[in-house]
This record gives sequence, structure tokens and C-alpha cells, in this order.
Amino acid sequence: MRTRPLAKLAAIGLVGALALTGCGSSDKKSDGGLSNSGGSKSSDSYTIAFQGPLSGDNQQLGINEVNGAQLAIDQANKSGDLGFKLKLLKADDIGDQSKAPAAAAQVLQDSTVVGVIGPAFSGPTKAVAKTYGDANMGLISPSATNPDLTSQGFTTFHRVVPADNIEGVQAADWLAKKAKKVFVIDDLSEYGKGAADVVRAQLKKDNIAVVSEGVDQKTDDYGPIATQVAQSGAQAMFYGGYDAQAGKLAKALKSANFTGIAMGGNGVKSSVFEKGAGAAGDGWYFSCGCLDAVTAPGAKDFTTAYKTAFNADPSTYSPEAYDATNAMIEAIKTAKKDGSVTRESVAKAITGLDYKGITTTIKFQANGELEEASQVINLFKQAGGKISVVGDIREQN
Repeated sequence: MRTRPLAKLAAIGLVGALALTGCGSSDKKSDGGLSNSGGSKSSDSYTIAFQGPLSGDNQQLGINEVNGAQLAIDQANKSGDLGFKLKLLKADDIGDQSKAPAAAAQVLQDSTVVGVIGPAFSGPTKAVAKTYGDANMGLISPSATNPDLTSQGFTTFHRVVPADNIEGVQAADWLAKKAKKVFVIDDLSEYGKGAADVVRAQLKKDNIAVVSEGVDQKTDDYGPIATQVAQSGAQAMFYGGYDAQAGKLAKALKSANFTGIAMGGNGVKSSVFEKGAGAAGDGWYFSCGCLDAVTAPGAKDFTTAYKTAFNADPSTYSPEAYDATNAMIEAIKTAKKDGSVTRESVAKAITGLDYKGITTTIKFQANGELEEASQVINLFKQAGGKISVVGDIREQN
């Protein structure tokens, strides 16, 4: 989701790693698949990689996702009916676009990796999706929502959540029912500004007055912008950015005595915001094309298994990562059935998926987006320090 200038050294490292991709032992194919054809041997082993933030300010979203991926792989291995074994490779890009090439290099140099869950954020995805495509590596992201990702010719990129141009329009339409003037802030990141720009544009179409500001995500002092919001006369505020920064903004808005509606996009909705904002976050709303696994009836078994495995409730994008990984496993099974498991055969199988998960039905359009019927945006609200689902945002007054 976030964007920063690409590091030249990381790019050089990626080129070197790509060269190494074809230098495995003689029993491995240069595109990363094991050289078996037909049949199933219990000794066969394939690796699914996860790329996302596993350290840094936004690590919680990455941890939520990698746990979901790990659970899916553990359950598939335990089932005993795969005919092969699965492993998980974790590649930490810190949610930083400049670190993404190094994380992708780690993935691509391991010739047993046949598919990637991620990248988690839009900025890193934009930085490496072409490289993955050139390597015939299939991607299924649980959370990269920038609209441009499916219109830039990334041949192997797919996502299991609606893009920000859908979420932003519906968030703006909901805000238009509540306010005549909205203050929209973004954190200048690939994700944050992209999400906020969609909200701004739709609010104007809805004849709502808009005040716009950008505040770099590296700032620590949200007092000045909070004062601007409070003095602007806006009845609502929308923040496009991430959870840790939004928690600071929430506290600043409370100190500035802002009494209007406060709302964030999907990057804000997390336990990091709950902890960071504390009581100042109560009353905040969130838009997200994601599921509340703790309360969703269809996710009961998943929630129980997740809590048993990780001693914590699943959080934002945990179930989406679980579904994305199970869909990837189905693609590997299809590739195996059709003859051989390679990066290219798995990527091809992803395009033909029709997998019913706990969050949605995973069936992709040609551009890598879910079919329109599967794209649902939910409204969430924090109360008593906890974020919970309100329901389909289109149905909320």
C-alpha cells in the first residue's frame, strides 16, 4: 500500500537474484517448479511465499495475513490428501516500496516457490509485480487495493478484495448522507493518497464541500492538522493512511475538540489503531472490503483454529489471507492434476479458479479483479476500544 522511491541497490540485488533463479540443481525447472509430471509422490514439496510487512510500523497487518496463510498451509498438510507437502516462505518488505525488490529477490531465488500470497501493500506491489510476472510467478494479494494495480499490465497479479475505487466511492456516498462538508486527509503514500483521492472525487460528485490536506506518514505531530480540521467547520473527516498514524491523529482530534464524524479506510482498521487511539478511537468508522471473522457465522471454524494456533483472534485481512492461500493450494492441485507443478502452470491455474472461501467466492476477471458480485464493502465502527462490523456500507444510513 505505501510508496517510497525505489532503492537502486535493492534493484541491483533483485537482478542478481533473478540470475540465481535458474541456477538450481538439475532436478528443478528454471521457472521454479519441480520437474515431475503426472502422478503424486508424497515426497513432492512445494513452497508458497508470503510477501508483506513483518516488521516496522505496519507489521500487524502483515502478521495478521501471514498467520492466515500459515494456518491454511498447516491444515492442508495435516489433511493428508494433498499427495505432496507445502512449505511457507516469509519475505518481509516492511510495507515499504523501496524494500520490496529485496523481498522479491528472496522469493525468486528459491526455486521451490511456485506462488506468492501478496504483496500485502500497494506500493510494494507496484514495485515488483512486473518482475514477478516476468518470472511467471502467480500473485494473490489479500489486501493491495490501489486501483491502478489491475490496469498496468501486471500479468500474474490477482487480489481477493475490492479496489479502493470501489471502497472509496461507497465510503464517500455514506459520508454524503452525514455531512455537507468533509475534511479529507491523506498520508502521501501510494495507498493513502490513492484511497483519499477517490473519496474526494466522489464527494464532489455528491455535491459535498471538500477540504483537502496531505500529511506525511513520517510525522509525529498531528496537532496542527487536527486544529485545522476542528476549525474548518467540516462535519466529517476521512483519513487515507495507516493504523499507527491514524491512532495519533485520533488523539490529536480529540485534543482539538473535533466532534464530527471520523472515518478511515481499510489501512486504518486494525488492533494497532485500537491500541494506539485508545478511547479517542471510539466513534470512528472504517470502510473495508474485508470480513469480521470473529462475528461472521461462516468463519466460526476458522476463528477457532486461528485462536488455537496463534493465541489471538484473527484480525484485519487474516481471513482474506487464509482464503487466498487456500485458493493458491487449489491452483497447485490443479497444476499437479494437469501434468506438472511449475510457476507457469500454477499461474495459469489461478486464472481459472472458482473457489468458495469464507470471505468470498474467488473467481477472477481477466484483469485479476474478483467478479463484481464478490466485491462487498463493509462499514465498521469502534466502540469500547474494539472495532466491530456494522454491515454492508450501502445498506447503512
